[in-house]
Amino acid sequence: MQLHFLGANRQVTGSRYCIEAGGVRVFVDCGLFQEREFQDRNWEDCPIPPASGAALLLTHAHIDHCGLLPKFVKDGFDGPIFCTRATAALADVMLNDSAHIQEEDAADKRRRHFREGRKGKHPVKPLYTEIDVINTLPLMQGVAYGQTVEVAPGFRAVFHDAGHILGSAMLEITVEENGQTRTLLFSGDIGQWHKPLIGDPTLFDRADYVVMESTYGDRDHPDGGDIADQFARIVGDTIGRGGNVVIPTFAVERAQEIMFYLSRLVHAGTVPNLRVYLDSPMAMDVTAIFLQNRDSLDEETFQLLAQGESPLQFPGLVMTRTPDESKQINEYRQPCVIMSTSGMCISGRIKHHLRHNIRREACTILFVGFQAPGTLGRQILEKQERVRIHGHDYPVNAHVEQIFGFSGHADHQGLLKWYGHLQSPPRRLFLTHGEEKVALKLADEIRTRWSADVHVPAYGETVQLD
Repeated sequence: MQLHFLGANRQVTGSRYCIEAGGVRVFVDCGLFQEREFQDRNWEDCPIPPASGAALLLTHAHIDHCGLLPKFVKDGFDGPIFCTRATAALADVMLNDSAHIQEEDAADKRRRHFREGRKGKHPVKPLYTEIDVINTLPLMQGVAYGQTVEVAPGFRAVFHDAGHILGSAMLEITVEENGQTRTLLFSGDIGQWHKPLIGDPTLFDRADYVVMESTYGDRDHPDGGDIADQFARIVGDTIGRGGNVVIPTFAVERAQEIMFYLSRLVHAGTVPNLRVYLDSPMAMDVTAIFLQNRDSLDEETFQLLAQGESPLQFPGLVMTRTPDESKQINEYRQPCVIMSTSGMCISGRIKHHLRHNIRREACTILFVGFQAPGTLGRQILEKQERVRIHGHDYPVNAHVEQIFGFSGHADHQGLLKWYGHLQSPPRRLFLTHGEEKVALKLADEIRTRWSADVHVPAYGETVQLD
């Protein structure tokens, strides 16, 4: 039995693995490489021919885990793609959006190269198109948490809740070869415990081999206090000043969590008659998927929906889909909350709302996610005196706030909690999905604490499993 490491090795993005046993190959994930220094790998042929795969198991619908699927199919893969039903629904939204971006970026690059009279390293064409997505989606087969699936000869898999995003899964894969049975456990992206809307990460007693993420393997999330209390304070203070709260958000999971907390404030009467705008067609589509996949929600949310109460729908919530509806938000003359994408203010409708509100001292720009260096969001978070939006400079007069605790990933202590639940060390632990220095540091700590055999594989490495 062999395990091939084909992505997210000593880096965070590009998750892809292949298990090979008894002449059968099963892939796990097929993600886009997003770090600039590794993006060339998206164009390279997969080291293992896609057409040789009997099946593919998908942990969740984030682009760094599913974003290369259409190219993988275009390059020859035609087997079943097993995932939870919620993941299949989210992947439809995410992959179509990704294809649209790929096609737009290619068109922009062609125009720029024509103007500059130069040629790029790779063909100026999209990695894949919406047609490729259309060819990919029918291969997806939705399964339930806890369901055992015969994915290929000698391979069985059970999907368990990862607590990361809606439908996210950990994979417990049983492989039979030469009369021996081995269990491989893929953590996927491990979520945090006690998050709203979705279940907690599943804990396991044993496995022969474990592939575990290490994104936050060297640090813990800062504790900013109770999230609901922080929302109440920030929204209450801003509304009291007569200003708007502008929240740059991500369409998947983050937008829905914010709606959950705002719903609590509205229903508790903390901010009566509050107008809340969700100005993101993609976030609207994702919210609908949440409501359609109740079996992927936590027990509290499931019971609320069963009783006819929705934590994602409340009085005062207005969803705007068209550009004209979006523009009309800034004609509303009462204090309100505006949620819009993108989460780092790189593009999208959020820039339009920032332009209208960032100069006003009564308003608040509220960040609920990481802001990468160099992004407009980071510039605002660092309270630069002026920022450039749509070609014009604007003073940052608005209040700038940040709420911690929204990360979808377990932190250092969470990762140790998850691994430490195993009753005995596995034959080998492989740390992936983390920057090299982070994964190596976590590996040293686990070796010391549990006397475990820990390996941080390199990209393209193949390991023999006994």
